[in-house]
Amino acid sequence: MNKKFKVTFRGNEVVEFDEGTTYKVISDHFKHNYNYDILAAKVNNNIVDLSDTLIKKCSIDFLDRSSAVGNSIYIRSARFILVLAVRNVLGEDTEVIIEHSIDRGVFCTIRNAKVNKDIVNKIYKEMKLIVEEDYKFTKLNVSRLDAIKFFKKTGKLDKVNVLKYISNTYINLYRINDLYDYFYGKMAYSTSQINDFKLTYTGDDGFVMSLPDVENPECVLDYVHHEKVFDKFLEYTKWGRILGIENAADLNKVVSQAKISELINLSEAHYDGQLAGIADEIYNSKKNIKLILIAGPSSSGKTTTSKKLDIYLRSKGFITHPIALDDYFTDLDKRALDENGNPDFESVRALDIELFNKNLSDLLEGKKVNLPTFNFVLGKREYNGNYLQLGEKDIIIVEGLHALNDELTMAINKDQKYKIYISPLTQMNVDHHSHIHTSDIRKLRRIVRDSKTRGYGARETLRMWPDIKKGERENIFRFQDDADIVVNSSLIYEVGVLKTYVEPLLFNVNEEDPEYPEALRLINFLRNFLPIPSDDVPADSVLREFIGGSCFKS
Repeated sequence: MNKKFKVTFRGNEVVEFDEGTTYKVISDHFKHNYNYDILAAKVNNNIVDLSDTLIKKCSIDFLDRSSAVGNSIYIRSARFILVLAVRNVLGEDTEVIIEHSIDRGVFCTIRNAKVNKDIVNKIYKEMKLIVEEDYKFTKLNVSRLDAIKFFKKTGKLDKVNVLKYISNTYINLYRINDLYDYFYGKMAYSTSQINDFKLTYTGDDGFVMSLPDVENPECVLDYVHHEKVFDKFLEYTKWGRILGIENAADLNKVVSQAKISELINLSEAHYDGQLAGIADEIYNSKKNIKLILIAGPSSSGKTTTSKKLDIYLRSKGFITHPIALDDYFTDLDKRALDENGNPDFESVRALDIELFNKNLSDLLEGKKVNLPTFNFVLGKREYNGNYLQLGEKDIIIVEGLHALNDELTMAINKDQKYKIYISPLTQMNVDHHSHIHTSDIRKLRRIVRDSKTRGYGARETLRMWPDIKKGERENIFRFQDDADIVVNSSLIYEVGVLKTYVEPLLFNVNEEDPEYPEALRLINFLRNFLPIPSDDVPADSVLREFIGGSCFKS
């Protein structure tokens, strides 16, 4: 007689199942609680494949594509379907490369094949056929050394090289039909669950695969091309290829050969070159630029960028004046409340827009202005004799959440404004089929900085992240196309440095914490990189804004 175990669903509903029952069968019992196909199980707060089996009593929940972890499983599974579809349409000699994130999707290229709209349409139709065939994602736990031998035999050298630097004795491979691949995360149960995606030919020797996201799980939104951000990604990708750094294994090779110091210097020079170019453009501009506006999502490096740009501008003879948007907060007792009944610090309406525009207009007219200072202890603006009057070579730098929103500077002539959008747009992949999310780089940066400057643990930062992303969507991303230029603050070596700081913090997240699955995902991601000491990171590096030791004072 089979042994039975109690399964407690979401802390209240208890059901008994036979030992050895798959979590897929168990999930069918609870699927009425979900709006979308269940992709994985959360057993005692650990993410497991639906093909795994019940071995003891447990608490359980399930993940669909509307959850953050479930959505990452959906995306990963869609990539595997894409890899199989490209092989089926174009043959064994071709290789799809997942290049980088862009507008709720990923930009992809194909090696050894010309891409056009007809080819992309054929790949899309093949993906739909694979979905209809309802292939199972079969997991195989294999020796890492055996996996290396297999991928070497099949010519997948990107897999060979990345597995070389992983210390695990055993790893998980997945199979769809007759195709095997390695991904550092869980897969869906079957291809029929990954039934919503779009492919858009971009005309840049590639295409974008768009997928549902946590904010819009019900459908795939049409791809919106963000030209400046897209071009910056391509520029950085080409630069990485010139250096021979396309993926984690390439970076690990540099580390293992003790050549990281040179790569750090090259990466810093590339970042500085962007700011020097902006200073040159402003200096040579025939427009009367008097106001520089800098914005970007959390942990983009806005503070360091604004301070370094200040230096480059002053080297050109400009006299710079930073103005903090925080000083224009409305008094706390007059502040509108957010949806939770707390004073709103995120909306542009939290700022006294009328006063800000009047001060800027007066300054640009040559008037002397008494600038406010916001007293966060008292929750109100104060005037402490902080007077400013602009001369011919004076220029104002404003860095902040709403800097690109025209509502903030509606009284200022467009020709007098120069808008900068900044974000770490990393071009490096783990391997051909696993790219690095820009949001993951920012998340790692934020965890380290929060630990050093606010005393937060990784758990607290991960808990805040959904609200951080919500604020970015509402206040930053929708204005990125209005920027005059995009600055990429990604440093090609930084994941290895961040690993030495962030990994211990992630391991401190407890297994019972709701944030544990995400912490474990990041730990597994970091296992693909060798650690890099921070000794050679210069004091003026944007990375110092997060790991500490910056020569710039906040």
